[in-house]
Amino acid sequence: MKKFLVLGVLFILPLVAYLFFASGVHNFAKLPILHTEVGKVAPFESRSKEMVQFKDKITILGFLGKDIAHKNGNAFNLNQKIYKKNHEFKDFQMLMVQPYGTETSVQALLEELDNITDVAEWKFVFGTPEQIQQLFETLKTPHQLDENFATDYVYIIDKSGALRGRDEDIEKNKAKVYGYDSSDVADLANVMTDDVKVILAEYRLALKKYKADRK
Repeated sequence: MKKFLVLGVLFILPLVAYLFFASGVHNFAKLPILHTEVGKVAPFESRSKEMVQFKDKITILGFLGKDIAHKNGNAFNLNQKIYKKNHEFKDFQMLMVQPYGTETSVQALLEELDNITDVAEWKFVFGTPEQIQQLFETLKTPHQLDENFATDYVYIIDKSGALRGRDEDIEKNKAKVYGYDSSDVADLANVMTDDVKVILAEYRLALKKYKADRK
């Protein structure tokens, strides 16, 4: 009898564990869409004069504002916790929307970041304060830009230009997550890192399915 119990545990527990984790993967295969009508970045002027857009890119969108020196820590946090782990993914980009007049500060920041990692997918676009405010408002988040047109929060924008994040979970007393606090290493490491993994996995799976369907 003991032998059958042991054999049963050895075979049944792995099966239960597999079903549990398989169910988890299924339930969390996609990062929730919070808003589908995020504005365009076409009106902005890119630093490299290349065309920068949300379409067909997984974008980490941020606003460092007029006083970049006060946001350098945020940029380094993002670089270490998010960018370095994901920048080799072909369709990934870090996009910062800046006021005109910050071009020199942006160049200095990029030179510092370049000492740590390849900064090819750090993109910067420039516009007027009015353009920046208009774009920010299309995110429809509870956050605000400060007097320098900056915010500590960064946002995940998918390939269709939709804002991704986490839905409110009343049962678990968890609020909706619109963006991630780049001044808080814990928020980036414990929340944003997982969400970026989810959306990258979502597109990898979609690509594999597309290739399989074509064969």
